[in-house]
Amino acid sequence: MIWMVVGYLSGSWLAALSVCRLAGVPDPRYCGSCNPGFSNVLRLYGPRLAVATLLLDALKGAPAVLAAKLLGLPVWLQGAVGFAVLLGHSYPLWHRFRGGKSVASAFGVLLILVPSVALLSAVCWMLLAWRLRMAAAASLVSAFVAPLACAWLAPDYVVVVSGFSLLVLARHGLNIRRLRRGEEPHLRS
Repeated sequence: MIWMVVGYLSGSWLAALSVCRLAGVPDPRYCGSCNPGFSNVLRLYGPRLAVATLLLDALKGAPAVLAAKLLGLPVWLQGAVGFAVLLGHSYPLWHRFRGGKSVASAFGVLLILVPSVALLSAVCWMLLAWRLRMAAAASLVSAFVAPLACAWLAPDYVVVVSGFSLLVLARHGLNIRRLRRGEEPHLRS
């Protein structure tokens, strides 16, 4: 399906690389946690570049997912397009399949497919990140919350959102090990 290809290709653009390049700072894949995402950019370069990364990563898959939804494709196909966006972000072809953890991209996809679940998950993430000062812990809990919220707010999308959550959880394997050892880096104060 063409929209899945478009989703993967749009997801493959890693916003952090462009944002950091434009700002004249080093590639975040070689500094800090070596992840091209919001929290690593925040720890390395501050909130201005991190927010730009977050917004661009959340928005990049919107055209493909919105097209799938507006065309009235079945829920599972809308989910497949969204999943392609997340796969593109996590395993980008042009970066030797070395991408991010898909949290911001998942938020953007959810915002199109099930806005209420996206907003509830985002509030959960923000509260936990503020309280715990750890993006990974906030991301893991939010990934667990999303399918539960979906069962309540948008039951037709539970399977789709569960797939998104499983990918996000799988991409956090290293973070889970660091959390267990008490070595997970904190967000900047």
